[in-house]
Amino acid sequence: MILPDGYSDIPAGKIAAVVTHLEMTARPSRRDDPPGAWTLRKVDAPALDWYRDLHRRVGEEWLWFSRLRMTDAELVSVIHVPGVEVYALVADGRDEGLLELDFRQAGQCELVYFGVTARLIGRGAARFLMNRALELAWSRDLRRVWLHTCTFDHPSAVAFYQRSGFRPFRRQIEVADDPRLDGTVSRTTARHVPIIE
Repeated sequence: MILPDGYSDIPAGKIAAVVTHLEMTARPSRRDDPPGAWTLRKVDAPALDWYRDLHRRVGEEWLWFSRLRMTDAELVSVIHVPGVEVYALVADGRDEGLLELDFRQAGQCELVYFGVTARLIGRGAARFLMNRALELAWSRDLRRVWLHTCTFDHPSAVAFYQRSGFRPFRRQIEVADDPRLDGTVSRTTARHVPIIE
């Protein structure tokens, strides 16, 4: 049980993260694209192997694991449905960033997955990707764009989202089985999060 004040024990074999939900309720001022030769490619009905590979390369270090635990049927039911759009950021002819937008709730867009591979962090590619994400989202009749991130993510993630125009509105604790203990991801992944068995 997570207590509202003070410390709460997390059982061995589990991980816990503080999740911050952020939103914007109006189109933000456009930020200039950084210099770089990136493009964005829409991927209709993504091949599952392709999706899992890119998802892993972008998110494994930050313990993105929920999609990696899905069966093929479960994953198809999430990424091959009307209202969900998947995009790849392309750098040097290779897919190096993932953007997943969910428009299924009327008047809203959730940035479900957003990130670039380690080799692009700090090079402006995430700014380019966010600019495209916001253009795509706000090209629809929306009243809200939102996302969530957690303490396993890059240390600058919340600040990046705030600079992009999002404001925090909710905080939660997420507790899950440690994906490094069941083989979902390598035991050497996310060294910033200690394994407790």
